[in-house]
Amino acid sequence: MLETSARLLRLLSLLQTPREWTGAELAERLSVSTRTVRNDVDRLRNLGYPVHAGRGAVGGYRLGAGATLPPLLLDDEEAVAVAIGLRTAAGGTITGVEETSLRALAKLEQVLPSRLRRRVSTLQQYAVAVPRDEPGPRVDADTLTTIATACRDHERLRFDYRSHDGSDSRRDVEPYRLVNWGRRWYLIGFDVARAGWRTYRIDRISPRTPTGPRFTPRELPEDPVDQVRRGVSSAAWRYRAQVVMHAPAELVAERINAAIGTVTPIDDSRCLLDTGAGSVEELAVHLGLLGIDFTVTEPPELVELVRALAGRYHRATMR
Repeated sequence: MLETSARLLRLLSLLQTPREWTGAELAERLSVSTRTVRNDVDRLRNLGYPVHAGRGAVGGYRLGAGATLPPLLLDDEEAVAVAIGLRTAAGGTITGVEETSLRALAKLEQVLPSRLRRRVSTLQQYAVAVPRDEPGPRVDADTLTTIATACRDHERLRFDYRSHDGSDSRRDVEPYRLVNWGRRWYLIGFDVARAGWRTYRIDRISPRTPTGPRFTPRELPEDPVDQVRRGVSSAAWRYRAQVVMHAPAELVAERINAAIGTVTPIDDSRCLLDTGAGSVEELAVHLGLLGIDFTVTEPPELVELVRALAGRYHRATMR
């Protein structure tokens, strides 16, 4: 009986890998006959594991999804990764999962071998997270699930949205991607009424039910992470500037990312950099660090500061 139980656990571990196994492959791995494999598969099915079998001579076995979640077998690295992930989720930015994460973590740590429990506790003891300057917004887990489901099923989302200036509006959006950046979650979607791509902070979204009709997916205009990075940075800019860079657009683009600005070619040796920052001082320093000659004409505050800095640096080198 012990040998059979051990063999069933080994068979279950093999079937939980995302692939299809032939009876002969399983028999070879378990050092048994294909008939024994068939009998063991039937035993797993009786225990509630949905083991599917393909038809034909080359058909194989695979573990499918059932009505309830069966026990999972994890190797050492997988168990440690899950434990660390649960600890992170318990103190994360998604509301409604803290208690659930702690319950799941308690179950996992109870059965972890001592060597793995030490690895997890050591990491917790000696890895210290730097507190953030200000607490981030919390996102409701049900809201995230609703939005993710709409992305998957290509269903329009109707929701109330509170903008950064505090104004409220109602949106009808084709949702595409969720992006997690730091302690914030964002939705990339196509705003139907405004006929354009938009980035929305999910903690400012209040979904309306039911979801809207299905839509035909559009091609994303750019990488979702780049879109969020650019949109979030631009929204935080207090000062904007269009600067003529005396270098090819390809060279300038190599030295910045989407969070810094956009580059438009003028000719083979010049391009226009549309950028911004929270202060003119940040703008001036950033432009100087690019290591490229430039011409700035606006805003007036930036022009005056660059002129003052030029004089200051010049005086600093005079003997």
